[in-house]
Amino acid sequence: MNRRHFLEAAMAAPFLSPMLSRLEAAPAAAVFEPSMVRQAARNAANKPFKAPDSKLPPTLKDLNYDQYRSIRFNPERALWRGEKLPFEVQFFHRGSIYTSRVDIYEIVNGLATRILYQPGHFSFGTNTPAIPAETDIGFAGFRLHAPMNKPDYYDEVCVFLGASYFRAVAKGQTYGLSARGLSINTGQTTGEEFPQFTSFWIEKPVANARSIVVHALLDSESAAAAYRFTIKPGEDTVFDVEMAIYPRVELQHPGLSPMTSMYFFGPNDRGGVDDFRPAVHDSDGLAISNGRGEMLWRPLTNPRDLQISVFSDLNPRGFGLMQRAKSFLDYQDLESKFERRPSLWMEPIGDWGEGAIHLIEIPTNEEIHDNIAAFWHPKLPLQAKGEHTYTYRLHWGPDVPTPSPLAKVTRTAVGTRRTDSKIFVLDLAGAKLKSIDPKIVRGVVTAEKREIKNIVTQPNPETGGWRLSFELPVKDKSPVEIRALLMQGDEPVSEVWVYRWTP
Repeated sequence: MNRRHFLEAAMAAPFLSPMLSRLEAAPAAAVFEPSMVRQAARNAANKPFKAPDSKLPPTLKDLNYDQYRSIRFNPERALWRGEKLPFEVQFFHRGSIYTSRVDIYEIVNGLATRILYQPGHFSFGTNTPAIPAETDIGFAGFRLHAPMNKPDYYDEVCVFLGASYFRAVAKGQTYGLSARGLSINTGQTTGEEFPQFTSFWIEKPVANARSIVVHALLDSESAAAAYRFTIKPGEDTVFDVEMAIYPRVELQHPGLSPMTSMYFFGPNDRGGVDDFRPAVHDSDGLAISNGRGEMLWRPLTNPRDLQISVFSDLNPRGFGLMQRAKSFLDYQDLESKFERRPSLWMEPIGDWGEGAIHLIEIPTNEEIHDNIAAFWHPKLPLQAKGEHTYTYRLHWGPDVPTPSPLAKVTRTAVGTRRTDSKIFVLDLAGAKLKSIDPKIVRGVVTAEKREIKNIVTQPNPETGGWRLSFELPVKDKSPVEIRALLMQGDEPVSEVWVYRWTP
């Protein structure tokens, strides 16, 4: 089982609080208020965690990947189909690795009604056994559709499926990296815990609405949590997220606004790769706007060993896993279309205090594995029996929503100059470079306990930007932390490139 499938499969069964039980028992609908989801999470955290019940008939549990994919929801049965509303909802069947049941409710005029599973709303492949009509299998998740690329076609906008994973696209994009509601103990030797969304409440939109609201309940061994997502698709698809976490135990290693992606290889890291494509990745770097006003760019790698990088900060302005290489020529892949994968930028609303952005890079030898994770780690643990609230905005789109005026690194390439030296070539672009004085532009490069040699800064007439290159002695095989940027006199004209070279 690859990492992506493991992450998706590590799910828990739904937690049914008294509030949820009342909703299910109601003959038609029950009053819904957003505060009820927080109360359900609070109630859950005050009780011992109940082991998940993910029972399924063997005919569904034993489905292989192709059999499960052959189960399709009938678009004509989509929620709100034919009502000329700006959104529609389709559902995912349970089976294979998606064993846990997720309860989904529709909210209309302040009343919540559970959406009933009906086998007739799905088509089953020829190798997939039919489900008896009286069997209430339930759902594994759902996806939202809206006219995004054409006014008369409902494009898929986002998916909530598997543990607390969700992903989205903006106009003209295809799916790539994922976000999560919460991560616990990611990168720790004690093993990672995978919280799961157990119930969703979807507010029926009014005509001409530009956004849709989804409420969610999350549960796990160590914590419960409540969420309110306001989702607005477009050139950037934006999620406004309100989160309240209720730990059962002290959370020493929570991950807030976690992101998961794939990096296999690229121009900075092709060691041992025999592939016709120049690069294969859903994201090529971690961008950070820190509380000190710096813009950082950390290219991703596929390391030989597990790598954890920690960027300490106070009140970060944002971070994200980005896909900067956007030309077909960067990948030469007609099927995967990596150039159309979205970047994901997280913008905290308010001050988040002290903590650190963690970047985890896991070795992989196949592109099917999600091997990259990034999240905010608060400095202080989240105390048990408390309420910890956070508000943030997720931007799924081509780039950072408000680009810095500083030039950014568009390409990082690494090669062998001699047996004891590596050459690094950074291409930079941006409006800031068009107004600088070429005579006083200089590259500033520093490395930990190493002497950088042959720093060269020059215009790149092919791109209209600049190129910075330098050599790093690597006779000593220990890892090296490197920083580089372009300066005009004492003024930075580019973001700060940060990199860890490992043998």
